[in-house]
Amino acid sequence: MRLRAASRAVLGIGAAVAAPAAAGLSLEACVIAGLAALLALFTVTDPTVRRQAVTVALLPAVGVPVLTLALALRDAPLLRDAAFLAVAFAGAYVRRWGTRGHALGVFGFMMFFAAQFLTTGLSGAPGLHAALLLAVLVVCAVRFVLWCYERRTPPPAAPAPPGGRGLARPTTRLAVQTAAACAFALAAGQLLSQERWYWAVGAAWWIFVNTASRGETLVRGFRRVLGTLVGIVAGLWVAVPVDGGPVATGLLLSVCVFGIFYTAAVSYSWMMFFVTVLVGLLYGMLGALHPGLLQLRLIETAVGALGAGLAVAFVLPVTTHAATHGWIRRAVRCVHACARESALRLAGDESADPARRIAELEMLLDRVRTSLAPLVHPLSPLRARRARAREVLALLDDCARQAHGLARVAADPDASHDARLADACRRVEEAVHRLTGPAQDACTDADETVTGQHTPCRHPGADRALGHLHGLETALVELAVPVHAPPRAPLTTAA
Repeated sequence: MRLRAASRAVLGIGAAVAAPAAAGLSLEACVIAGLAALLALFTVTDPTVRRQAVTVALLPAVGVPVLTLALALRDAPLLRDAAFLAVAFAGAYVRRWGTRGHALGVFGFMMFFAAQFLTTGLSGAPGLHAALLLAVLVVCAVRFVLWCYERRTPPPAAPAPPGGRGLARPTTRLAVQTAAACAFALAAGQLLSQERWYWAVGAAWWIFVNTASRGETLVRGFRRVLGTLVGIVAGLWVAVPVDGGPVATGLLLSVCVFGIFYTAAVSYSWMMFFVTVLVGLLYGMLGALHPGLLQLRLIETAVGALGAGLAVAFVLPVTTHAATHGWIRRAVRCVHACARESALRLAGDESADPARRIAELEMLLDRVRTSLAPLVHPLSPLRARRARAREVLALLDDCARQAHGLARVAADPDASHDARLADACRRVEEAVHRLTGPAQDACTDADETVTGQHTPCRHPGADRALGHLHGLETALVELAVPVHAPPRAPLTTAA
């Protein structure tokens, strides 16, 4: 999937840049087209192709007015700064509406951000708008007509964030923290440079993407600075010698685009490495690249990371402890739901679908791993907590393996139900109850269906299902030990 996404990105972004160039638009218009295409391919992750197409079609409705506003306020610094902070807040706040809100918020923020390094004024807005619209049309052709691999392998839907009202809602709290971090980055960035201050704001804003606690934010900030540092070193060796040469720059930009999409899902540091090299190459094309510029980018990135760290520490803070336990509870309850659906399927209920629960479980486990990343990081000084966090991850992975095995048994049409499944499923439910409180999805339906069979059926499928249920019970019982640790030695740390 990553190989397909990266290859299609190179094709789509290359075509999106070539289209305005062929139409005779300016170099800056081509840069805007490339950025719009990159965002349209990178941020749109709706669960169905139809919803993806709608989201991509909505991008210009956000990007065009925001880009126009940014260009109109170029000569009014105070109004520009206030508008930038408002866009940063709104871009984070709209994540409450799921993947579509996230994509539109990112697109709006990046259009305002991109306008800061353009030399074109409001008079050049029509050319930029034309390039943006042309890029979106090209992306639609590449993504939905030429190479739409999502029709066969749709991306899984992201788990819904925890609920709440007002500042208790995670997305609202995150938006406030993001705005505070961007305000600090804007002020400090302008003290460092009146021309490139927006780099600090961009770094602060992006650090808050896909984070939910202090620890996650700090780890993401560290990885961003690390990736930028390594990317600057590579830029001194690659981008500076190339000095904007069209052929070499085009090839290297393609490599960077491929690297961004190929590494984004597995390494934020590597993704930032390729982003930094790409930025250096773009400034080389614009004739503004020199070693001092790359050094300034590193400093501004560090300022943005500092602003993010201060925001999560002092503005409506959420501890890693609270965030992690919330995701662990949801993952454990999903494990129980997997067992329930599988037991119902084995009992003869054709409408039960354990595969759907398995997909949800994988996404929740990804969130648990992200939340526990601060503790399992090699540089974490909390050795005991790091060991216990790794134990939790290992036990949750064991639960996932058992749930996968149980779902595979349930999918076997020859597997039959067995009266012993009721007792095993009930024990899994009791283990979940000890970990999280009463589970929302009880095994009552499966119990009634299974116990209706008076003579236990010794089918091999039922025996395998019992083995997986017993494995789930054992893993859940063992998981209760580190999760229910004494308060003096909590599972997770506030930092």
